[in-house]
Amino acid sequence: MAPMQVSDHILQRLREWEVDHVFAYAGDGINGLLAAWGRADDNPRFVQSRHEEMSAFQAVGYAKFSGRAGVCAATSGPGAIHLLNGLYDAKLDHVPVVALVGQTDRSAMGGSYQQEVDLQSLYKDVASDFCETATVPEQLPNLIDRAFRTAYARRTVTAVIIPADVQQLEYSPPTHAFKMVPSSMGLGRYASVPADADIERAAEVLNAGEKVAVLIGQGARGARPEVEELADVLGAGVAKALLGKDVLPDDLPYVTGAIGLLGTRPSYELMRDCDTLLMIGSSFPYTQFMPELDQARGVQIDIDPHMIGLRYPFEVNLVGDAAETLRRLLPRLRRKKKRAWREKIEKDVARWWEVMQRRAAVDADPINPEYVVHALDGRLPDDAIVTADSGSAANWYARHLRLRGRMRGSLSGTLATMGPGVPYAIGAKFAHPDRPAIALVGDGAMQMNGMMEMVTAAKYWRGWADPRLVVAVLNNGDLNQVTWEMRAMSGAPQFEESQHIPDLPYAGIAQRIGLDGVRVEKPEEVEAAWDRALSADRPFVIDFRTDPAVPPVPPHAEPDQIAAAASAVLKGDSDRASMVRQGLKAKVQEMLPGSRHRRDRPGAGAGDSADG
Repeated sequence: MAPMQVSDHILQRLREWEVDHVFAYAGDGINGLLAAWGRADDNPRFVQSRHEEMSAFQAVGYAKFSGRAGVCAATSGPGAIHLLNGLYDAKLDHVPVVALVGQTDRSAMGGSYQQEVDLQSLYKDVASDFCETATVPEQLPNLIDRAFRTAYARRTVTAVIIPADVQQLEYSPPTHAFKMVPSSMGLGRYASVPADADIERAAEVLNAGEKVAVLIGQGARGARPEVEELADVLGAGVAKALLGKDVLPDDLPYVTGAIGLLGTRPSYELMRDCDTLLMIGSSFPYTQFMPELDQARGVQIDIDPHMIGLRYPFEVNLVGDAAETLRRLLPRLRRKKKRAWREKIEKDVARWWEVMQRRAAVDADPINPEYVVHALDGRLPDDAIVTADSGSAANWYARHLRLRGRMRGSLSGTLATMGPGVPYAIGAKFAHPDRPAIALVGDGAMQMNGMMEMVTAAKYWRGWADPRLVVAVLNNGDLNQVTWEMRAMSGAPQFEESQHIPDLPYAGIAQRIGLDGVRVEKPEEVEAAWDRALSADRPFVIDFRTDPAVPPVPPHAEPDQIAAAASAVLKGDSDRASMVRQGLKAKVQEMLPGSRHRRDRPGAGAGDSADG
């Protein structure tokens, strides 16, 4: 039997960590690993993307939807560089991802050799918690073990750099000797909890409040029953940061939906009018969408002490696991007898969904993108996994989709990068091959990388128990989110050279590579297209021709933003007539009988002036 090489040991250690997929792209800097994969009968499975950035995004999607660490691998130099955007996406969204990166031979390091990049410096930030280079076999298995333990424990990115010649060395384990570092498998289960005195203080704050608002993020995912019980006891409304959209079902009458720039009117009013704020498992960054700094008493629960107390002057900061902390807090809470606050929240939520239905029904040229996503809402399979790309698609994902039951959903939260929608969905399919995945992407993101990742889907879909991977392209010929930001934030008209993008036959390309698809150019074709895609026997691309003039303006737009958009029209925006028409038609839906805002609150003004 041939001796075990370092590369063989690395794959063996991955299997021991129960890694079943590595998202990667080949290159001579990892030739040793590739050869080991051949000797290991492709275990763990090597999943080939079209580009290393997509491998990293797929690893992030896999990690987000599986709860396990995503693993990606790339060659030295350009391959390692290409991973970075996806790795930063993981770091900023607190997702465990381990990167295995090749490097030139040790004998060439420091010699300005081909594809030699100072990877320790390059990865110093993205993998700041653990980034190490293997120079001798005895460093393993410790490097692999610490990379996984750190990624899991700190919910972050770690990296192991492996020079090409080290990969092919004969493996020899660390010995019982000076300056040798042995290792052991596993992480161990634990759930940190705050001190009893801190929990008592938090209960005092929450019991004293009459209008309690709860804001949850992805850190509350394991605490759904506890959050539901708390909301009932306190008569509270619950808003959600977008990364926590699937934490609590949207069909609960007191769940106000997303908060922030892409948020809902009920979430805005919940924060505007509350006297007490409880934030659980979120680092939602936009303080301006939270209560005024002197308005509410606040309590925060977060497992990471590094992220506690960042966004609001909280009176009590509880460092601990969300579920365990809430279990200790709940017996100390008193049920609110007055339920007027809760009743108002539920009325606001019901009204909001009526408004969304009306907005989706507004005519557009040729199709209203809000209608496209609203039509999907009632058709979502019970076990669907939904991804959204950055851009205007994220607006409609945030506002029109009600995730219920087992449904899952995610997007690039903190980095808000373009391009992860399709690779996230592919990563989700490898995490859950028996569940349907749906990606909502703009035509900009589809052209940036999504179309080529359909080649990856074409390569692997036959191995999925449920072959459904539906990619909905909101094709409006415009980098729409930036166009609207220019109008609203800068008062600048659309600059066509930067904003206009060419039309492509997305569905036709999908068909040419063995998938299926349809181009939809009329509103009456939308629902049939969704039905066809969701019953397809292979991945399916729907090319929706949507109107770029439908405004993704937040429901609490400030007057100066509205004025800036109007200024863009006056300065000659190429789409100005349609833009004004769509903005007015959407606004009218807020003014229909039964949908009047409360205008009698003292000080009502800026935030009440528009719903986008």
